[in-house]
Amino acid sequence: MPQDATELNDGTRFAMPVRNLITIVSAVAVGVGAGCGVQERLNLIETNQILVKSDLEKNTEFRIKWPRGELGSLPADSEQFMLIEHLSKEFEMLSTELERGQAPFDRPQALTLQFYEKRIAALERKLEDVKDIISSMKANGK
Repeated sequence: MPQDATELNDGTRFAMPVRNLITIVSAVAVGVGAGCGVQERLNLIETNQILVKSDLEKNTEFRIKWPRGELGSLPADSEQFMLIEHLSKEFEMLSTELERGQAPFDRPQALTLQFYEKRIAALERKLEDVKDIISSMKANGK
């Protein structure tokens, strides 16, 4: 059967210079390479976006939960909390003693108080002696 010039099938022949065929094959190769490059770049951007989104979610969770203590605490924080608790108990104990009139004092303060007590006692004895002398002088009429 003779083939019509407008019909295309598996038996259709055409003639083309090799130079054109090489140009077409080269253009297709460059197009495929460029498409692969674009696809690779899109994959890289998508991966980076997923990683950034994951980091952002973790950061948000950390930012919210860390101050609440839901993620634990640093050892220094734990030590400070223990010291604050200890000082709070000491303060409470001192407040109770002050309310009862049992104010604690330190050793230098105690020594100072003893010194003043002795001086006051000595001055009181001397005052009594002076009073006695004045009384005896009045009694004698002098």
